[in-house]
Amino acid sequence: MGRGRGGRLVTRVAVVIPTFNEAESIAAVVAELPRGVVDRVIVADGGSTDGTQDRARNAGAEVLAAGRGYGRACLGGAQAVEGADIVVFMDGDGADDPAAIAALIEPIRSGAYDFVIASRARGKRAPGSMAAHQLLAGLVAGWLTGLLYGVRYSDMCALRAIRRDTLLGLGMREMTYGWNLEMQMRVAHAGLRVLEIPVGYRNRLGGTSKVAGSLRGSVRAGVKIMSTFVRVAVESARKRAVQ
Repeated sequence: MGRGRGGRLVTRVAVVIPTFNEAESIAAVVAELPRGVVDRVIVADGGSTDGTQDRARNAGAEVLAAGRGYGRACLGGAQAVEGADIVVFMDGDGADDPAAIAALIEPIRSGAYDFVIASRARGKRAPGSMAAHQLLAGLVAGWLTGLLYGVRYSDMCALRAIRRDTLLGLGMREMTYGWNLEMQMRVAHAGLRVLEIPVGYRNRLGGTSKVAGSLRGSVRAGVKIMSTFVRVAVESARKRAVQ
């Protein structure tokens, strides 16, 4: 935290947006971010070939060449924003509503919670914005996390906020689509204070979802999420056994 006028403590907020070929939407996403709340915007790009990086830069974002992998982009972005107190993650397709960022960071800024995650399942969703299997996957993963750690989520939404030092202390390892679930599980296992808030969810502005846009993408992401759950659960059990 820094100090503003009169010595008042100021919480610095960075938004990290992992992207891969989001040229149709990224400029609008960056432009819509509430700059009265957000201090830095990092577009962590996974090697886009459609001009995403240039459009993000022209819209006012800092661009990081993060390498392939959703989790790798998220972690790289968080590591890059030295000086930030809170990191907000969101997707670059325009479906996440930037207006929800203020509600996500305030419980962390006040010291009441350590991790705040948006729930599309509990919020108002635009018709066609989410497939049934996406909703089901989030509910099942949340139920299983509740059984293991006593923290039940209703979604694995990309839109979430956490203190940067807390995130970097979690020991995140998943570099692909299991990143969101791994974060939720590690947060729960660590006994951190978790808040889930309902948010609105929109249809993407353009392009096709890398996960839900095809059967192959959905299956690949599903397998990775399941393997992540098993790996983190086993690691947690081993840690408990030696304590």
